Amino acid sequence: MNDFDLLVLGSGPGGQRAAIAAAKLGRRVAVVDRRDMLGGVCLNTGTIPSKTLREAVLYLTGLNQRELYGQSYRVKDEITVADLGLRTRHVIGREVDVVRSQLARNRVTVLQGTGRFLDPHAVGVTDGRERERKVTADRIVIATGTRPARPGTVEFDDRTVIDSDGIVDMDRIPETMVVVGAGVIGIEYASMFAALGTKVTVVERRERMLEFCDLEIVEALKYHLRDLAVTFRFRETVASVERVANGTITVLESGKRIPADTVMYSAGRQGMTDALGLEAAGLSADRRGRITVDRDYRTEVPHIYAVGDVIGFPALAATSMEQGRLAAHHACGEPVPGVHELQPIGIYTIPEISFVGRTEDDLTEAKVPFEVGVSRYRELARGQIIGDSYGMLKLLVSSEDRRLLGVHVFGTGATELVHIGQTVMGCGGTVDYLVNAVFNYPTLAESYKVAALDAMNKMRHIARLSE
Repeated sequence: MNDFDLLVLGSGPGGQRAAIAAAKLGRRVAVVDRRDMLGGVCLNTGTIPSKTLREAVLYLTGLNQRELYGQSYRVKDEITVADLGLRTRHVIGREVDVVRSQLARNRVTVLQGTGRFLDPHAVGVTDGRERERKVTADRIVIATGTRPARPGTVEFDDRTVIDSDGIVDMDRIPETMVVVGAGVIGIEYASMFAALGTKVTVVERRERMLEFCDLEIVEALKYHLRDLAVTFRFRETVASVERVANGTITVLESGKRIPADTVMYSAGRQGMTDALGLEAAGLSADRRGRITVDRDYRTEVPHIYAVGDVIGFPALAATSMEQGRLAAHHACGEPVPGVHELQPIGIYTIPEISFVGRTEDDLTEAKVPFEVGVSRYRELARGQIIGDSYGMLKLLVSSEDRRLLGVHVFGTGATELVHIGQTVMGCGGTVDYLVNAVFNYPTLAESYKVAALDAMNKMRHIARLSE
C-alpha cells in the first residue's frame, strides 16, 4: 500500500486546488514544497507581489486622482522601495497563512522540501538538511510552475541586470530602466515603474506588443504609457548588456545604445522540471521545461498528471486552479465537466486590460460578420466621478444572431467588469439582454448598456438601409 492516494509536487494555485479537491473526495493527500515557497511562485514572487505592488504604486503616486486634483497631485512625494515592500510583505504573509490553513483544514499533509522522481510511483523529498525521504503514491500531480527564462548570453547580477523575480528585492527605485520583452509581465512592470517616475524604454523584437489582444485596446494602452514617458523600440533585438560604473548600457543589434540604471529581462518563462528526475518516471519535457498533457491533464504516464504553468499556455493563476481541480477529480476516478472554453484574460498594466472571447482580427480572418458597440468612460457619470476619461468597453456582436462574440475592456476595473460579459456569453445571451437590462447608476457596469445600444443602433441602421 502506498503512503498516499495523491501526491502533489508544488503548492501554487494548481497544486493547492488539486490537493484540496482530492482531500474533499476523501483521499489521503500530500503536497511537496519548500518551506519558504508555500503558495508557489504565484504567491511569493509572481502574481500576488506584482499586483500588490501595482496597488501600492497607484495609491502612493495618486496617479488615478490627477484628473480630479491636478497633474501635480501626489499622496507621497518621495516613494521608496521600503514603502512598496511593506504592503507586499504584509499581503504575502496573510496569503501564506490562508494557504496553510486551507491545507491543514482539509487534512492535507505538507512535506517541506524539494521532490524528485525515484520511480513512477515514488518521490524522494529532500529537506533543508539534505536528508531524503522516500514517499510513494498511487497518483501524482506535477504543479511545479515556472521561473523567468534567462538567456545564456546575458550576465545577470540580480542588482542592475535582473529578471521579474528580482523586482521584489530591488534596493531602490531606478531613475532609468530598460525592459527587454513587451509581453504581459514586461509591460505590467514597465507601466508600474513609469507611474513611479522612472524613465522606461521597452525593447521588443516583434512589431507590436500583446499581439493576442484587441489592436485598438493595445493602441490605447500604448498611448497612455507614452504619456508616462515610456519609449518603445519595436523590431529591435538586444545584442548585449554592458555593466558600467553607474549602471548599464544596452546595445541593440541595430547599433543603438541605451543607458539605464537597471535592465529587466522578461524573456518568457522556463518550466521548473530540470530537477524533477522526470526520466525516472518515464517522462520528458520540451526545451522550455514544459510537460505535454491530454485534455484531462494526464501525461504519457497514465497515473501522473501535470497542471498550471508547467504545461504552458495560458499559464494564468485562474486557469491553473481549474486545471488542478479537474486533474484531481479525474485522478480520483470522479471526472467533472471540463473547463469552459470562455476564459477571461486580465493584464494588470496601468491602466488595466481585460477581455474574453474573440478579437476583431480573429473574426475578420474567419470571415465572421460582426458589429462593434463602444462605450467610453468619459460618457458615464461614474467615469467623471472617479476621474477616468480614457477607459472604454467594446462589444463584438454577431450580425447574424446578435450573440456576444467578444468583450474588450480598458481602464479602471477592467478585470472585474469583463466577468459580466463573460457570464452573458457563457449563457448564450444576446446583445438584447444588455440593451434591456437595468444597471445601477452611476456605475462603470453601465458601459455594457451604452455599448450594447451603440451596436444595436448600428445594426438597426443597416437593416433600415437594406429594406
